Amino acid sequence: MVKSSDVPVVTAPAAGVDAGAAWRSAPHPVLVISPSGLVRAVNDAAMLLFPAARAGAPCDDALVSWLADAHQRFTDTPRPDDEAECGPVGGRSFEARPSRAENGDVVWWLVDDTARRSAEEALRAERERTAFLVQASTELLASLNADRCMDVTARLATQYLADTAVVIAPPSGRWLAMSCCGPDGRVVRDKVVADPTSVPGLAEALKGFPPVPARWIDPAAVPDWVRPSALGDLGSVAVTPLPGHGVAAGALILLRRSGHAAFDESEETVARLFAARAGAAMSAARLYAEQAAITRTLMRELLPPRLQQLSGVELAGGYRASNDTDRVGGDFYDVHAAAGPDEESLVVLGDVCGKGLEAAVQTGKIRNTLHALLPLATDHQRVLRLLNGALLDSDHTRFATLVLASVARRGGTVRLRVTSAGHPAPLIVRADGRVEEAATRGSLVGALPEVTSTTAALDLAPGESCLLYTDGITEAMGGPLGEELFGEARLRSALSECAGLPAEAVVERIRMLAAQWVGAGRHDDMAVVAITAPHRAHISAVDGHTRGRYPA
Repeated sequence: MVKSSDVPVVTAPAAGVDAGAAWRSAPHPVLVISPSGLVRAVNDAAMLLFPAARAGAPCDDALVSWLADAHQRFTDTPRPDDEAECGPVGGRSFEARPSRAENGDVVWWLVDDTARRSAEEALRAERERTAFLVQASTELLASLNADRCMDVTARLATQYLADTAVVIAPPSGRWLAMSCCGPDGRVVRDKVVADPTSVPGLAEALKGFPPVPARWIDPAAVPDWVRPSALGDLGSVAVTPLPGHGVAAGALILLRRSGHAAFDESEETVARLFAARAGAAMSAARLYAEQAAITRTLMRELLPPRLQQLSGVELAGGYRASNDTDRVGGDFYDVHAAAGPDEESLVVLGDVCGKGLEAAVQTGKIRNTLHALLPLATDHQRVLRLLNGALLDSDHTRFATLVLASVARRGGTVRLRVTSAGHPAPLIVRADGRVEEAATRGSLVGALPEVTSTTAALDLAPGESCLLYTDGITEAMGGPLGEELFGEARLRSALSECAGLPAEAVVERIRMLAAQWVGAGRHDDMAVVAITAPHRAHISAVDGHTRGRYPA
């Protein structure tokens, strides 16, 4: 194609002079028009383009209107030579550039720029489509909510592709969930009982099959539950699947009013590209929702249950995972209430090697095993031996430390039997503020063929407490420089200040001091349980916030 910049500027006199041979042999249409608007001369290429352009013919009759008007403006108003005018001739686009001859005539050079303009239009359209797809990806990936992804898909499709867009989720029984965005840009969610086969191509799209070409779909066959009443008569319909991860994430229906251009092949291609992004986002959102539901279900089993009410004994517990974004970890506690008033309740606090979800899974197994061994709970050593064997026989290689406490109310005191299995011995704070360590020791479970332990018996008078804790408390690193352990001495000092306090206050005091000590630094899982003989016998089973549950 010849560029307009390659066209020579004619400065020679027009028709009848020596320079005429140059423009007559030019490959482009060239016309010479007098200032009064009469055609003076044309070359062969111009004659083919304008058959009526004979010498002496008025340019208004011989030329297309835009070129005749351009000549009039050029002669009436002083303008620089070679200023281009553009317009159509016979279904093609031309660029016309004028040049003044010495005698006042105007030589018009025409260049066919149809291909260039088509390329420019194609480039513009591709840029717009790319920008649309980029925006769609950004907005769709901004949420992991499946309903919101459907709404965004419908809104973007209406904004760029159609007068109305309907997003259909995979069917749930007879119900179809849908998000519809009409010409007003408002998204409406709905749930209808409908047959997907009533919409041409919809049943196939919901199964992930390739889309039916829009030209094959009769708009009159589209049922009323798909088309909004405000849309009016349909002129064109396109249905495309929303591809997901392995299965279709739904389908997209695009609707255009009658009188609007029908979907062409290029627009259907853009719709499929958009649908691929929307389907991936919707599929990811649904997968996230499924995983979140599974996580919630499993988490309920991993979190310690509500503490059971114990007659005449106060209980409080607190927990903090090593990562503040986690809800579970390797530390745990449980309370198994006695079956009768004269029997002992069992309190368990443990620490599984490791952190995070894997350690929490092991705590779940230990808790379930201990629950199965409750009929033997009066014999701590036997329970620990059986638990040790169960852990050694499992595929897990994590060991654990435990402390068991059998609790019973006897008159005005609370009687305890505590057994440590590789765990820090419980601390007792007396009514006068003295802090004692229970005389119990033992080996950890899940590591050695045999487990050994000793059991200590002790009584709690009214106002006295027994504190079970994990080493996450004493080994908490912090302080002024962030490099000092909280330590047992600091724990004993804090506990001595809790004499006479209820169990809830004891737990909150220890948790608060440990949290202040570590600040924003890293720490291990922390768990603490307080068993308190109340000043007056009553029923209580609480922790710092909600009875028997981990604090938020």
